[in-house]
Amino acid sequence: MALSVSDLSAIYSLLANSMSQDESNRKPAESALAQSESRPGFCSCLMEVITAKDLASQVDIRLMASVYFKNSINRYWRKRRDFSCFSLILAKQMLRALIEVAYELDLIAQMLAVLISKIARFDYPREWPELFSFLAQQLPSADVLTSHRIFMILFRTLKELSTKRLTADQRNFAESYNSNGKEQHHDDLYLTCERWLFCLKIICQLVISGFQSDAKCIQEIRPVKEVSPVLLNAAQSFLPYYPSLQNRHPKFWEFIKRACTKLMKVLVAIQQRHPYSFGDICVLQPVLNFCLNKITDPEPDILSFEQFLIKCMVMAKSVFECKEYKPSVTGRVMDENGVTLEQMKKNISNAVAGVLTRLLPNERIVLLCNVLIRRYFVLTTSDLEEWYENPEVFHHEQDMVQWTEKLRPCAEALYIVLFENHSQLLAPIVVSILQEAMNGCPTSTTEITPGLLLKDAAYGAAAYVYYELSNYLSFRD
Repeated sequence: MALSVSDLSAIYSLLANSMSQDESNRKPAESALAQSESRPGFCSCLMEVITAKDLASQVDIRLMASVYFKNSINRYWRKRRDFSCFSLILAKQMLRALIEVAYELDLIAQMLAVLISKIARFDYPREWPELFSFLAQQLPSADVLTSHRIFMILFRTLKELSTKRLTADQRNFAESYNSNGKEQHHDDLYLTCERWLFCLKIICQLVISGFQSDAKCIQEIRPVKEVSPVLLNAAQSFLPYYPSLQNRHPKFWEFIKRACTKLMKVLVAIQQRHPYSFGDICVLQPVLNFCLNKITDPEPDILSFEQFLIKCMVMAKSVFECKEYKPSVTGRVMDENGVTLEQMKKNISNAVAGVLTRLLPNERIVLLCNVLIRRYFVLTTSDLEEWYENPEVFHHEQDMVQWTEKLRPCAEALYIVLFENHSQLLAPIVVSILQEAMNGCPTSTTEITPGLLLKDAAYGAAAYVYYELSNYLSFRD
C-alpha cells in the first residue's frame, strides 16, 4: 500500500525515534522504516520532511530523512515498476526545491545535491537528458547563493557520473559537454565577455575623467596604482588564447583581439592623463617591460596581431617622450612655505628617470633600435603585393595614414623618439646598419631580395634622423 501525505506525521515520528538513545524506541522505529522503504510514496514523504520550512530547527531529523532517501535510491530507483512512475517527477521536484529555496543550512543543501547526483546516475541521459541544460539556464538570473547551489549540484553530479565504468556510460559522460546547449552556453559566455568590456570602459572613464590630471595637481591618484597592474595582468592572461581560438571559436577570438587592444589603449590613456602616478615603479616598470618584450621578442603568433603590437609601441613612445619624465636641470627653488610645486615635479621626474635608466640599459636600447629597423621597417610580402597591384594608392596610403593605424608608421614614430633620446648611442648603430645594407646589396641589384628590402629600411631609418648622422657618415665612401 502506497504512503501519502496523511502518513507524514507517522514517518516523522519514526525518524525521530530512530535517533533515540532508548533502544526500546529506536529498534521498532528502525524496523518500521526498513519496511516502509519498499512502499511507494516513501521517498515523497522523506522529501516533504527534508524540505519542510517548519522543520528548520529539526536538522537531525531532516538529515536522517536524507540518509533513508539515499538508501532507497540505491536499492529501488529504476529497479521497481511502482518507483518508475513518479521517480523523475520527484527528482525534478527535489532539484527545483534546492535551487529555489534558500536553505539556512549548507549541510541540508549538500545532502540534496548528493541525492540528485545519485538519481542522475540512474536517469541521465536516458530519462533526464535536460538536467544540465536546466541548470545552465538558471545561472544567468541566479543570485550568489543560488549560483553556489547550482555549481554544487553540477560538481556532485559530474563526480558521480565519472565513476561509471561501462563504455557507453563513459561515452555519455564525455559527450555531456557537447550535448547540453553548447551554443546557448557560448552565447551566455559571449554576453559575459561583452559585459566585461563595458566594465573596462567604465573603469577607464572613472580613472581618467574622475580625477584632475596629476601633472597639474601634483597629487597621487591612488586608483592608477590599483587598477593598472590588474589591467596588465588581464592582458597577459588573455594573450595566450589569441592563437588557439582563431580557428576553433572565431567569435571569441575577435573578443580576445578587442580585449587585449582595449586593455593596452586604456593603459596608454591612464599614462597620458596621470603620468606621475603611472610613473610609480610598481606600475611603469612592469607595463613598459611587458611592452618592450612584446616588441623585441614576440611569440610567432603575436607577430600577426598588429593592433596589439601597435598599442605596445604607442605605450613605449608615450613614455619615452613624456616631458614629465625628463630629468629637470633647474636648481632648487624655495619659498617661505617650503618646497614648491616645481620642486615636487622635479623630485618625481628624477625618480621616474631613475626607473627608466634601470629599465633601459644601453644593450636594450640598441636591441630595440635594431629590431625596429630590421623587422618593422622592412616591407612585408603583403606590402609588396599592394605596391605591385596599385603603386599610386600604396604611395598615398603610406603618406596619409595615421601613425597609430599601421605597424610600420608606428614603428617609425617610436624609432624617431628613441633616437632623439639616445642619439649619441644610436647614431653609430644606424650608420653601421646602413653600411651593412649597402655592402650586402650592390647598386646593380634589380630583383627584390631580402638584402634590397633591408637596404630600403636602412635608408628610411637614416633619412628620419639625417640631421644627427652627419658627423658619423663618410661621404667619400
